[in-house]
Amino acid sequence: MTWVLTALIFFRAILSWFPIDPRNPLVTLLYEVTEPILAPMRNVIPRIGMIDISPLVAIILIQIIGQLLVRELS
Repeated sequence: MTWVLTALIFFRAILSWFPIDPRNPLVTLLYEVTEPILAPMRNVIPRIGMIDISPLVAIILIQIIGQLLVRELS
């Protein structure tokens, strides 16, 4: 499951570099799934210039939590 969230956040970050219509159904779905994860991080982590590093931090945290869960279940 962690790889799915990681991939979705990664794709959202990549899509932010391109002028894509935010009303596109796939883009809307992507934002609906990832925004609950990224929004709280944006409140805590400031931008570095024009760069939003919250997707990077979210991916790192998701991977750490995933590894901890795997260890607990083993």
